[in-house]
Order: sequence, then structure tokens, then C-alpha cells
Amino acid sequence: MSHQTGIHANEELKKYFAKSRNGNVRVIKVSIKNEELTLDGHHSVKNNWENDYDQSVLPLIEDDQPCYILYRLDSKVDKNYEWLFISWSPDTAPIRQKMLYASTKATLKQEFGSAQVKEDLHGTVKSEITLNGYIKYKKNAIAPAPLTSREEELQEIKKSEVHTDYNVDSKQQTLGGVSFPITASAKSAVEDMLNGLYDYLQFKIDMENEKIDISFMGKVTIEELPTKVPTDSARYHLFNFKHNHLGSCIETMVFIYSMPGYTCPIRERMLYSSCKNPLINTICSLGLNIEKKIEIDSGAELTASYLYDEVHPTKTSNLPKFAKPKGPPNRGPKRMTKPQQK
Repeated sequence: MSHQTGIHANEELKKYFAKSRNGNVRVIKVSIKNEELTLDGHHSVKNNWENDYDQSVLPLIEDDQPCYILYRLDSKVDKNYEWLFISWSPDTAPIRQKMLYASTKATLKQEFGSAQVKEDLHGTVKSEITLNGYIKYKKNAIAPAPLTSREEELQEIKKSEVHTDYNVDSKQQTLGGVSFPITASAKSAVEDMLNGLYDYLQFKIDMENEKIDISFMGKVTIEELPTKVPTDSARYHLFNFKHNHLGSCIETMVFIYSMPGYTCPIRERMLYSSCKNPLINTICSLGLNIEKKIEIDSGAELTASYLYDEVHPTKTSNLPKFAKPKGPPNRGPKRMTKPQQK
């Protein structure tokens, strides 16, 4: 999964960023709303930056909701004020929210102006982003080498990791993705498929409850399979592809991840991409052997010939022989050397 979300500042926020250059703005709160970076609060300069800090920053913080805080310091570089960039990502916030904010941080810094950001401060509890927490951070910090945008995103996501034991009923976040638990009905459907009751299962993510549930199960032919793929939302599919190969009747379990382009909301695309591999691991842990994994944009791609070619790719055995390049022109005849006489 790419960690860029495609979320950008709306016009109101861009205009306020321009206004904040006059030196009268002390703090700006930015939140992600309706898939946009949005102005969510601000305070003016009253005293010096140390006296303003706690009374300006802390009232803008919500216990369970991530946000960004841009805090104007009193120091300047090239006549422009320097700013502290605070990433607030509480441990109690939903995993998908923390991932979304971590992945959008680089975009916000770029739109505000990376050259004006003096330092970054990440907090998961309020004590880390108070004035005392910031001063402690400065004392303990050793200036690191500059990070690329990609490295910053990975660093923020790693800071938000939740470490738990992995099993069917667990939910965890790691650098490689998010694992939502599957429901009891989804688990039962996989076990029934293992016993031959179904040859097709379809899974969906319950966004509200952060779980993966079964959305369809049944007997489906290869001709009917394309009609089961939604055109406006992502899905996971398990299909027992029954076909003939070299004179034998073969059954191949295929995992299909369908994502209909950019018709899906950004959050849905990100979550389906992140949950894919953990779901595959969960299904395999239940005893179902997935032999082929494919990704599609549309159900129209799922023809019998397409699946056959995916399951049995053509092997090229007659590779072209290496052609020795010709030597340089006019190089003259080969010279013969006489053996040394003893």
C-alpha cells in the first residue's frame, strides 16, 4: 500500500495559511474532515511563545481524536517565523484514523511550507505535547539526518503501532498493514467452504465496527462470478476454480481482491489494501489453502481463460541463445604466438 492518501487542504485552510504569515497567529489546528485538510481552530498571539503554549495548545486537543497542531515560535529565519509541527495521535483513537493522519502529515507540511517547520513533535498522551513535554523532548533529542516524506510517513505509522498477539479474533496495526478480526459468521463460512458446502465466498469490511464480515456465500459458476463483483465498492472473494488441466479435473482456491478504481472513498481504498494480507493469513490459519492471489478492477476480467492463465502461466522453455557480438571492424588477422622453448 502507498502511504499517500490523496487528501489535500481545502480553500479555507489555504487562505488561512497565507493569513498566518503576518505574525498575529499563534496556533492553528488542522483536522481531516470529508477527506480534506480543514481548519479546526486557532488562537492569536498574546504573550511570548512559552507563556502562550499550554493555554493555546491544550484546549484544542480531544482525547480520542487525532489532529495536527501548528504552533508559531518567536524565532525567525529569513524574516519568517519558525513553527512547531505537533502530530496528536492518541492511543485510544481508532486505528484507521491514526493511519490516515500519519499518512497525510507530509502533505500538510508541504502545503503549509516545510521550510517554516523548525521541529516535529509526536504525542500519544497529553503529557508529551505540553510545554514541559516539548522541553523534555528538546533535551533528549539528537538531531537526526533529514528524512524524506516517505520516511516521515513510515516513522509516524511506526510510532502508532499497537502490539498484540495475532489470532483470528485479534485486531492489530503493524507497519505492513491493519488486521481487523473476522466475525463468527465469516469464520463459519470459511470452515463450511473447507468442508465443500460452498465454492464462493465474498467478504466486506464493516467500517463502523472495524471487522471483516461475510457478505455472500453460495455455489457460483465461473460464468456467474463476474456478476458478483460490486462496481462501486471494494471486496475480497474466495473462489474454488474448477477446471481441466492436462486431462485432469483440478480445483484451485483463488483469493480475489477487487477494487473498482477511484470510485471508492480514500479511506475505503486504504483499509481494504491494508487488511488484505492479514485476512489471507487468517483464512489460511483456518485450514483453507489459497493457491493463487489476484487483484482486479472489474468483474469483467474474471473469465475462465483469464483464471486458467493465472493459475497455469505459460512457461517459456525455448529461450533465445546468446548471440556473441561482432568484433570491431578492421581489426586485422589474429596473431599467433609461439610456445616458449624450454
